[in-house]
Amino acid sequence: MLTISEFGRRAGLSHKALRLYDVSGLLAPAQVDPANGYRLYDEAQLERARRISVLRQLDMPLTTIAEVLTGTDEDALIRLDRWWAAEEATTAARRATLQYLRDRLSRSGTTGLAPRPVHTRDVPATKIATIRVDTDQQMLVGMIVTCTDEITSYLRAAGATATVGSWVIFHGAVTPEAEATVEICVPFDGLVDPSGRIGIRVEPAHREAYCTITMDECAYPRIMLAYDLVYDWVRSSGNPEAGPPREIYRPDCHLLPRDEPAVDIALPILERNL
Repeated sequence: MLTISEFGRRAGLSHKALRLYDVSGLLAPAQVDPANGYRLYDEAQLERARRISVLRQLDMPLTTIAEVLTGTDEDALIRLDRWWAAEEATTAARRATLQYLRDRLSRSGTTGLAPRPVHTRDVPATKIATIRVDTDQQMLVGMIVTCTDEITSYLRAAGATATVGSWVIFHGAVTPEAEATVEICVPFDGLVDPSGRIGIRVEPAHREAYCTITMDECAYPRIMLAYDLVYDWVRSSGNPEAGPPREIYRPDCHLLPRDEPAVDIALPILERNL
């Protein structure tokens, strides 16, 4: 057995960190001396302690570390890659937001979004796997990436085939100051049961108005100009809204050149009777 000092020295962790990991359930001591309360650790715990230390250097939250270290090393690798993809997506979104603001400051008086048409189309009933989560604007992009990857991994493991694209339905207004419910949706072919937070349902057939934007234009707050364009068109056309707005992503849209069409901003509508 190793004392907390010796264990901390070998693991590269302070007494304060080890006590925190004990309280949080991440790394409890193997034994606590009943007479003096001294924490004692097993040498076999060093590898877990070192992994925790490295993950903390990545600024990974303790709750996420607990998820990453649950299960096999293969499971940990999948969870680690999923979290890192979300972090990179969030960083890219923040960088695009900064560029938008710089662009607006240097070209005041411009709209910030090039003119483009709003189209309509009929969408058939579609079987989808979904995850509903509450998120704010800062966490939105990372949440979309993480949940989409979780859904597609589950579908693949269940023997189903994810079909073209994915989308996110906004059941409330997601802002930097307030959370709202979003639903990440992946269409698929095959027979799959719900599992955990992954639900299975059919998205009803509907008609929708939409405009298409690039990945550069997809960053908040620039993307709100595209929403304004669609909402303005719907109001002026006299076609009532028939459902919550959504962002529809083309396959591997994150791999497309930043200035190519990649995302549709869509709003379900009811056709006006003429």
